[in-house]
Amino acid sequence: MGNNSRKKYSADFKAKVALEALKEQMTLPELEKKFGVSQYMISRWKSELSKNAYQTFGATGNEESHQKEVDNLHRKIGELEMMLDFAKRASQKLG
Repeated sequence: MGNNSRKKYSADFKAKVALEALKEQMTLPELEKKFGVSQYMISRWKSELSKNAYQTFGATGNEESHQKEVDNLHRKIGELEMMLDFAKRASQKLG
């Protein structure tokens, strides 16, 4: 049976290598020797970092869904406050 011995790299390590690649101060073969990772993987991590860097500073798509959730929670708070006020008034009338 085949032995699947793929290396697993931490997110920190991937980010470090990808940032080095983005700096373009070293060639891919130099980075491969320095970090012991294939040029293909370095290119892939660099591409992923470039595509997803916006998430570091907040994604605009998530802000819209976050705002909807906040609005729903405010609406629910308002409903609960009305129910509480009604219960308090009813409790006072009953003694």
